[in-house]
Amino acid sequence: MNARPDTLVLVATDSDGVFDDIDAAIADEHTSLQRVNAGSDVRGAVLATDPDLVICDLQIGNMGGVATALDLRLEEGAGRLEARPIMLLLDREADEFIARRSGADAWLTKPLESLDIRRTVSSLVGDSSRV
Repeated sequence: MNARPDTLVLVATDSDGVFDDIDAAIADEHTSLQRVNAGSDVRGAVLATDPDLVICDLQIGNMGGVATALDLRLEEGAGRLEARPIMLLLDREADEFIARRSGADAWLTKPLESLDIRRTVSSLVGDSSRV
């Protein structure tokens, strides 16, 4: 039987490169990643896996990162989901305007740097010794 990792991160992206960057930066014996390829799959994955953090790419399939973050926050507000941190991956600095309004707790602008990913994830999950 597999035990749940100390930290479970749900990553919503349809980009293999973005997922690989995040995986290389934070996955280890204490932290595992689960991936969905569409924003519309995030809510179900959150209900099924109860991740410690949700990372959403701004441009994903049929429901982008901002809409996904707003959906999760609305579900939390209605009491249907527990609150959890959300991080957005932005395409450009100008996207910070919409990121601020999405309810996301943090965001990074691409191209992604491993150290920035680790620091941001650590600040959101609250235990830098594990991430």
